[in-house]
Amino acid sequence: MIGGAILSQVKLHVKKGDTVVVLAGKDKGKEGKIVEALPKKGKVVVEGVNKVKRHTKPSQKYPQGGIIQKEAPLNACKVMLVCPACKKAARTGKKEVNGKMVRACKKCGEVIDQTK
Repeated sequence: MIGGAILSQVKLHVKKGDTVVVLAGKDKGKEGKIVEALPKKGKVVVEGVNKVKRHTKPSQKYPQGGIIQKEAPLNACKVMLVCPACKKAARTGKKEVNGKMVRACKKCGEVIDQTK
């Protein structure tokens, strides 16, 4: 195979709706909720973080056109999950609860996934 990178689907350590803190880049230290997870690209879109300006032509969605601001995807390795219990950025581990594997905070040991 000549040229081009082979991309495989990456198992993300965060899910849509998780609160995360940015570890690197222009928005380092900012917190936000994950709006969208893109596992095929290994990226996540975080609310209010990594805003970029896009020049758009008038369309049905944007009848005015002009310059709009939107969130661009961040590499998933640049964000860390914030534990809802201890309110700190923490690594996650797996724990078995009622026969199901769930994510747990490595600092305080609390279960992160809410059971429905």
